[in-house]
Amino acid sequence: MQAQPNVVIVGGGAGGMEIATKLGHKLGRKGKARVTLVDCADSHVWKPLLHEVATGALDVGIDALNYRSHAAAHGYHFQQGAMTDIDREQRQVILAPIFDDNGAELLPSRRVDYDYLVIAIGSIANDFRIPGVREYCEFLDSTEEAMAIRKRLLNKFMRYARHEQLQDKIKIAVVGAGATGVEMSAEMHHAVEQLRGFGYKIDNSLLEVTLIEADSRILPKVEKAEISESVTRELQKLGVNVMTNTRITRVDAKSLTTAEGVELPADMVIWSTGVKAPDFLKNIAGLESNAINQVMVKQNMQTTLDERIFAIGDCAACPQPDGSFVPPRGQSARQMALMTADNIMLMIDGQAPRHEYLYKDLGSLVNLSRFHTVGNLMSFIGGGVLVEGKIARFVYTSLYRRHLIELHGVVRGTLLMLAKGISRIIHPHLKLH
Repeated sequence: MQAQPNVVIVGGGAGGMEIATKLGHKLGRKGKARVTLVDCADSHVWKPLLHEVATGALDVGIDALNYRSHAAAHGYHFQQGAMTDIDREQRQVILAPIFDDNGAELLPSRRVDYDYLVIAIGSIANDFRIPGVREYCEFLDSTEEAMAIRKRLLNKFMRYARHEQLQDKIKIAVVGAGATGVEMSAEMHHAVEQLRGFGYKIDNSLLEVTLIEADSRILPKVEKAEISESVTRELQKLGVNVMTNTRITRVDAKSLTTAEGVELPADMVIWSTGVKAPDFLKNIAGLESNAINQVMVKQNMQTTLDERIFAIGDCAACPQPDGSFVPPRGQSARQMALMTADNIMLMIDGQAPRHEYLYKDLGSLVNLSRFHTVGNLMSFIGGGVLVEGKIARFVYTSLYRRHLIELHGVVRGTLLMLAKGISRIIHPHLKLH
């Protein structure tokens, strides 16, 4: 009997999870392939929610999805570890050792066999080699980093709550006014409100949030300027200081320096501008990559030099018929994932992968905590439709609901969404702890 083909997906973000779930249902459960998901963490949190994790608006204990339990329920396998290299000749993914908190080795370096490999490790913030960014800034690329921001925030708030005579404000700078930076700026005020639930006499007056953007407006990637203008007004109502046309050239422990030489004091800097693929992907295993480390792929998501290796999402550079490349968006990662799963199933059946990815901008939504939601839907049709308020909030929430449905099915996904909402109502104190 011919051995089952091994399909390995590296990266348990939204795209990687949806490929693993789909192939687990279609192949793994039926014994047609062994499907394995690899990730360095042990649980999945939807990346658009990381800013809520950072401020305590979202509790990881409620919203995180354990990879092992999900794998057991959906027909695939899980291995925890970080990919360091690919042995294309032996068709093996090489994983780094795993150590405990004291530095003792728990698992040695391992090799995972593959017949078909999907690289879906997403992106990280781009420091643009600006001095001090990596040393002094906080990032929102992972759950661990979000939790580190939460801890720092809580410690600062506690200090002010204990010493009421302290008059200086906590100065927080958010660099990069894309969706993540904008939403993080609004959530900062939500964090103060949540901490008052612990009985501390603090308010938003002790917090000074500055949102810094090098472009001429915030949300520069969103086509409709009306959205940027609407969000700017709402942020200013919350007390956020919005600075555009401001490029940062240096960061140190207590301040940022602009291109004009102006020093901006900051107790904490959150860096959320630009994206790139992780540095170790640069020409990994001899595969082609671009200047921001993205793996070069064809329109069917196969890498340009190896038809058995696919790359999807932010870590992939996927060309389009007009000569452009697919932008790093959550919607494109999800669409690439489901299409790539179809192409892999075709290849396992002995057919050529015939599906090619054509990007269509379905729109953008920005959620300013509980204060305001605004966005543009179906951007590829005549510029799209501007939505805000309750309608926009409903659509924003439905994106997360759709993600849960992809991972759990319609019934269970909907029930989980309801359960998470009820948990937050019954246990509003499960924040910032």
